[in-house]
Amino acid sequence: MPHQPVPPTKRGFAKTLRREMTDAEHKLWKELRGRRLDRIKFRRQVPIGPYVADFCCLEAMLIVELDGSQHAGAVRDDIRTAELRARGFRVLRFWNDEVLRELDSTCDTIIAFARDTSLQPWR
Repeated sequence: MPHQPVPPTKRGFAKTLRREMTDAEHKLWKELRGRRLDRIKFRRQVPIGPYVADFCCLEAMLIVELDGSQHAGAVRDDIRTAELRARGFRVLRFWNDEVLRELDSTCDTIIAFARDTSLQPWR
């Protein structure tokens, strides 16, 4: 996938999202930042096409999205996931409360998907 320039408005929006992370995003970022999670490099609030991914490991082409209750059954998320998959990414989704209650198992799952690119997300 060739690099596409990010419009300044999208870059500004991503910057705002980095400043205003949810509790679950903040908790997971503390584990992901600085290659703390099994030496895997993640970036947060990454503009990809028309979207901003919560967390992204470019090396593994893995996006990690955290969803609140407003995302339950959201058709928009299905469309977003399909478009990101079409760009070559695998999209791993967790519920916010899952991250807050089960951080260790969330991190174990992320490591498994980052290390084994043949694994495909279940939702």
